[in-house]
Amino acid sequence: MAKRLTDIAVRNLKPGPQRREIPDGGCRGLYVVLQPSGRKSFAVRYRFGGKTRKLTLDARLTLAEARKQATAALHELERGNDPAVLKFDAAAAQASAAAEREADSVGRWVKAFLEYQRKRVRENTLSQCEHALRLVLAKWSGRVVHDIRRRDVIDLVEGAVGARGPIAANRVHAYTRRFFSWLCERDVIGASPCTGVKPPSKERSRDRVLGDSEIKQLWAACDAVGGPAGAAIKLLCLTGARLAEVTGMRRSEINGDVWSLPPERVKNATPHEVPLSAQALAIIGSVPVFADAPDYVFPSASMSRVKAAIDGHMTPTRSWVLHDLRRTAASGMARLGIRLPVIEKCLNHASGSFRGIVGVYQRHDFAAEKRDALQRWANHVAALVDGKPAEVVPFRVGR
Repeated sequence: MAKRLTDIAVRNLKPGPQRREIPDGGCRGLYVVLQPSGRKSFAVRYRFGGKTRKLTLDARLTLAEARKQATAALHELERGNDPAVLKFDAAAAQASAAAEREADSVGRWVKAFLEYQRKRVRENTLSQCEHALRLVLAKWSGRVVHDIRRRDVIDLVEGAVGARGPIAANRVHAYTRRFFSWLCERDVIGASPCTGVKPPSKERSRDRVLGDSEIKQLWAACDAVGGPAGAAIKLLCLTGARLAEVTGMRRSEINGDVWSLPPERVKNATPHEVPLSAQALAIIGSVPVFADAPDYVFPSASMSRVKAAIDGHMTPTRSWVLHDLRRTAASGMARLGIRLPVIEKCLNHASGSFRGIVGVYQRHDFAAEKRDALQRWANHVAALVDGKPAEVVPFRVGR
């Protein structure tokens, strides 16, 4: 009769030149399989349908675990089932379930969504999307999209408020909702778990406009800071362009006094031509060509640090952000008597005067009016900086 094995006895088994099977007297049909290499595993020997069969167990099992699985296997044998076939079916089902979970994992679909977005949105928007969905991946790593419920989304967004602040949490909410809507469109999930989940914070439209004295202070601060970033901020004020448009400006986009922005660099994906004032051209001309990025006008502009430095020079009484310069330019042109449709064309707005059917049928490019408006605004800024009366350039069609 075989001896009852112990953990120490199994551990001390020494390999020989041939494969060996050592029976365990503590469990009927259980063997320790010892390879010449010294590798050990467990197996259950039994007869089924008149034939000798073997069920191989996981080599990582302890002796107690192996006995437990061997006993369960023999119980199945008593019920008329072949334990080896049952194990194969269970393993196949487990592998299939694992493959299905991987195919519909949050991580896999977030990656696919970002690839989808990469071909359709600007770099800045893609960066915001990636930043927001990083929290989704951290929170739901290992889960499948079908398992995410509304309660999960609420917990995610509320957690983002504490970790990133209310406005950043709004972005997490927005991009998570967009992600699940995209999954619904692709028929990956039946309904979005974001339905009914409101943004965590209300956002008010900004109305900050820099006054004339602040524009003068801004110019002096940009001169004090210097470098490509100081020049870029001046250009933001003169053109009313968006921050990403200016910081990404290429010299190849400038032809004479016209800066042509391609659709992929514009928020509304509409090509935009910006007539450059004499002052704007002088600013661009003052920036040296960088050997490592010769086509970029402002390749080394670090706006976050420079903005803090400029605030240190200006000491503003009210906080402001760089995007407020776009509103400042629009408001300044309005004060100079420039018509709203012209201002909207200068800013490349597709809404306002040009929304709906007007935008479909109105094809005048306003090139001459835009050139006049931006030059008048630049002259006004120059006059503020120099402390002189503003010089107004008279408008002439065909200028």
